[in-house]
Amino acid sequence: MSPEKCWITNLSIVLSVDPAQIDKRFFAYRLGLEPLKEELNTGAAQAQITIENLQSYVITIPGVKTQSKIAGVLSAYDDLIENSRRRMALLENAARVLYREWFVRLRFPGYEHTRRRSGLPEGWERKRIGDIADCVGGGTPSTTVSAYWEDGTITWVTPTDVTRNQHIVLLDAEKRITESNLNASSATLVPPHAVLMTSRASVGFFAVAGREVCTNQGFISIAPQDVVFSTFLLFQLSERVEEIRAMGSGSTYPEVSRGKFREFQVSIPPRRLVADFDEQAKLLLKQIRVLKQQNQKFRSARDLLLPRLMSGEIAV
Repeated sequence: MSPEKCWITNLSIVLSVDPAQIDKRFFAYRLGLEPLKEELNTGAAQAQITIENLQSYVITIPGVKTQSKIAGVLSAYDDLIENSRRRMALLENAARVLYREWFVRLRFPGYEHTRRRSGLPEGWERKRIGDIADCVGGGTPSTTVSAYWEDGTITWVTPTDVTRNQHIVLLDAEKRITESNLNASSATLVPPHAVLMTSRASVGFFAVAGREVCTNQGFISIAPQDVVFSTFLLFQLSERVEEIRAMGSGSTYPEVSRGKFREFQVSIPPRRLVADFDEQAKLLLKQIRVLKQQNQKFRSARDLLLPRLMSGEIAV
C-alpha cells in the first residue's frame, strides 16, 4: 500500500492518495474488503494499526479507469441506500409531526368544538400506564448451553440492537434463541404490537418489531391491552424521554424499574381519535419497514458484488 500521505489524527489514521493513480471511492471499498483488523493489529489488549504496518501492507489494484468504473457500480447501491434512508427519516418525522399536532398542540380533528376540563379536552383521561398496558420485562438465557442458541428461531433483542437501529422500526436482532431456551429462562415473548423501550443504562430508546420477539433484562416492553393504542403510546413515550429517564436510579448505571414505570401517567384521548391516528401512523411505519427491507437487499447485492468486482471475476 503506497498512499501519497499517511498520518495520525485523534487516534485515527488518515490516508491521502494521488487522484491520478487512485480513485478515492474505489480505495475506500478496497480497504473495506481487506481484514485489516486481524492482519495489521499490533496491540495485545486493544486492537491497534500503526502507520508503519499500514504503509507496508500490499494490495492489488487495477488501473484508475477500471477503479472508477468499479466504484461507480458500488456507489450506485450506496446512493440507493442513502436515498431510502432519507425517505425513512421523512416518513418517521411525518408521523411525529402528526402526533404533535393532534396530541401535543391539541389540534386534532374537531378540536374547535371540544371543551376542556382540568387542562384536558373533554373525553380525555389521565391514566397510569400500568392500567392500560402490560409492562413486560426480559431475561438473558444461559449462554453456557450451546443448544439453546444454535439454530434458534426466536428473535432475542438487546439494547444494542435498538440503540444502533436507524428509525423506530426494528427488522431483526443479532441473536436468536430456541424455544427450549425461552422456556428455561425468564425471557418472555411479547406480542407484535408491543413497544420495546430500553430501561437500563441507555434508557429511553424505542422500537417496534411488528412480530413476536423476546428481550433481555434491559427492556420494558409495553403491550397495550387495546392494540389500537400501540402506535399512540410509542410516540407519546418517545416524546417524553426525559421524564422517563428521571425515574431511573442505580449507582452503577441508571435503570427504570417496572414498578415505577407502571405508575407513569399518560393522557388518553377517546379511542376513535386514537384509531384515526393509528391508521395514518401505521401506514407511514409500514413504508419505513418496506424501505428498510429494500436496503437490506441493496446491501446484500453490493456486498456480493464487491469481492467479485475487486478480483476481476466480474468485468466492468
